[in-house]
Amino acid sequence: MKFIIIFVLIFHTLSMSLAHGKKVNIDHKEIIVKSGCDLFKGRWVYDESYPLYETSQCPFIEKEFDCQSNGRPDQFYLKYRWQPTGCNLPRFNGEDFLRRYRGKSLLFVGDSLSLNQWQSLTCMLHIGVPQAHYTLVRIGDLSIFTFSSYNVKVMFSRNAFLVDIVGENIGRVLKLDSIQAAQTWKGIDVLIFDSWHWWLHTGRKQPWDFIQEGNNRFRDMDRLVAYEKGLKTWANWIDTNIDVNKTRVFFQGVSPDHVNSEQWGTPTESAKFCEGQEKPLLGTMYPGGPHPAELALQRVLSTMKKPINLLDITTLSQLRKDGHPSVYGHGGHRDMDCSHWCLAGVPDTWNQLLYAALIQN
Repeated sequence: MKFIIIFVLIFHTLSMSLAHGKKVNIDHKEIIVKSGCDLFKGRWVYDESYPLYETSQCPFIEKEFDCQSNGRPDQFYLKYRWQPTGCNLPRFNGEDFLRRYRGKSLLFVGDSLSLNQWQSLTCMLHIGVPQAHYTLVRIGDLSIFTFSSYNVKVMFSRNAFLVDIVGENIGRVLKLDSIQAAQTWKGIDVLIFDSWHWWLHTGRKQPWDFIQEGNNRFRDMDRLVAYEKGLKTWANWIDTNIDVNKTRVFFQGVSPDHVNSEQWGTPTESAKFCEGQEKPLLGTMYPGGPHPAELALQRVLSTMKKPINLLDITTLSQLRKDGHPSVYGHGGHRDMDCSHWCLAGVPDTWNQLLYAALIQN
């Protein structure tokens, strides 16, 4: 009863403040903490009822995420459920999700980690209503998954930096204060953003030749600094252009990789990246400490005028050194993938947390 009263009082305060035009920056995470339960703090527990689905039930899942079909021999990683400390995470209900969002649209915007989460969600929804007709259309960098009987669109827009890359005479320019692509985000009911991994790419994988801020142009700069500057441009656009009474805005948080085994307490001579890791780390804290990009993201979100929902998935994902494709992604033994996640797997939990945030209101 105390939990319910505290939550209602907080939500009532938030609603009244918004109604009177006050700037209130209370996201769902803070409400959970004040109510006595933070869904993002907990541990992984073995659960025989998992996974939530088999990839064979979702023929649209990208081959690079389908680790079992790619020959991964172990299955322990499929059997872990996220258990928050002091409460339970709601079981995902795909039919309930689609009923609640009948006639609405959801858009994931980001890189291939956003693709990872979008593919997980479309599969979880399809499993919830397996007889419901769906269509999947891809137009350039936009993928549209539609459940026609519910008139629900779950979309993914590939946009790794959120800010713009513009082709000019001198080459490709990453413009930290330009965000023209954002015009396509207007009118969406739920927006889920993600960005980080492509900010680190160098050499042939680097998709820009110069970085520009204002009238200043650079060959390169500290990537974490550039990331935070780009996030500030995104945050300013959201504050200026999005009505949070009509659109729920989420940021996925930073999905960690597991390349350096010393960060999870294993000598490098005993572990080759994430290959051969079969179980999560025990406990609630990651030995390697907080992710610097997540700290940058939190700094930017804390300055925003609009209440943005942070899906704080970093620590719980750091504990899942076992969840990556490793050599069972699209490239086989030629390509070690310790960045993306197997499906079924960790992104399913991200979507359970998204579902929990959406149904709270």
